[in-house]
Amino acid sequence: MSGEFLLSLLQAAGALLAVLGLLWLLARGARQAGLASAAHPQGRLRLEARLPLDAKRRLLLLRVDEREVVLVVGPHGDTLLGWLPPP
Repeated sequence: MSGEFLLSLLQAAGALLAVLGLLWLLARGARQAGLASAAHPQGRLRLEARLPLDAKRRLLLLRVDEREVVLVVGPHGDTLLGWLPPP
């Protein structure tokens, strides 16, 4: 490989990194300014608590709007245990 080819390859890689960095900064600024949504918006569904039951199953407490539901999640499926009464 010639020196000119390596130099042009390094320049292209540097330009690519600069463009990706600029896009990352613009996306972050847009999220902070409220122009774009965050990766995990706090909408109608929210995970309140998680409790491991064993190596493969977990107990989840989810909030849907103003109600809470309890689920058991595992490799063989999910089980709805029930909706909690409102406080």
